Amino acid sequence: MPTIDLNCDMGESFGAYTIGADVEVMRSISSANVACGYHGGDPAVMRRTVRLAREAGVSVGAHPGFPDLVGFGRREMRVTPQEVEDMVLYQVGALAAIAAAEGVRLRHVKAHGALYNMAARDRALADGIARAVRAFDPSLMLFVLPASELQRAGEAAGLHVALEGFADRAYEPDGSLTPRSRSGAVIHDPAEVVARAVRMAKGGGVTATDGSHVALRVHTICTHGDTPGAHELTRLLRAGLERDGMGVAPAGSAAP
Repeated sequence: MPTIDLNCDMGESFGAYTIGADVEVMRSISSANVACGYHGGDPAVMRRTVRLAREAGVSVGAHPGFPDLVGFGRREMRVTPQEVEDMVLYQVGALAAIAAAEGVRLRHVKAHGALYNMAARDRALADGIARAVRAFDPSLMLFVLPASELQRAGEAAGLHVALEGFADRAYEPDGSLTPRSRSGAVIHDPAEVVARAVRMAKGGGVTATDGSHVALRVHTICTHGDTPGAHELTRLLRAGLERDGMGVAPAGSAAP
């Protein structure tokens, strides 16, 4: 049976603020991208999320972002490649320590929000992320946007890259994600999201905002835990993939 990974950004609550439905979402995914305290999360939330993932048999990865709680890491920042390398290394190391205390080993790294999008188009920033991951643990997978500078940087660094698709996000003709500032950037219709996920998983690509076809080959599909109704949407996503003959398993555990 062909398999696809279903990943979700998790552990983004902090302090008195609850973001996402982690307990419910965790039941349907195969990989959790755990916030590391910069754009979301805090030490207690990080540990609780890792524990949830361990109990659910879900693969754990680090989700480093910009130090921007107010903007949820979705605002671009002027940073140097060295600053990016250092902040990614810091966040991955923090989560790895917490994961080790829970008997869990990290399997992947996925940059968050603006950091992910900037690195997708800026090779120098992408190299900073790749250097941090390789320096910490070269066996870690790097989740990347297909045909991006981040993919090229990860491959050049000798990392295993997992190509990522977004079922609930609109795409531009060049394969980039439509900025969240634009209307229609996030797709809310569950039936459409599921159909897009199945098409991506089977190598059918995606339709861009101008109606053109974007070819995509993906190993993992992202769903967002902070989207309203995320737990039900994620349940429908998994059910739709399995109904269409796809197994759901962590990236790298079986050939896609």
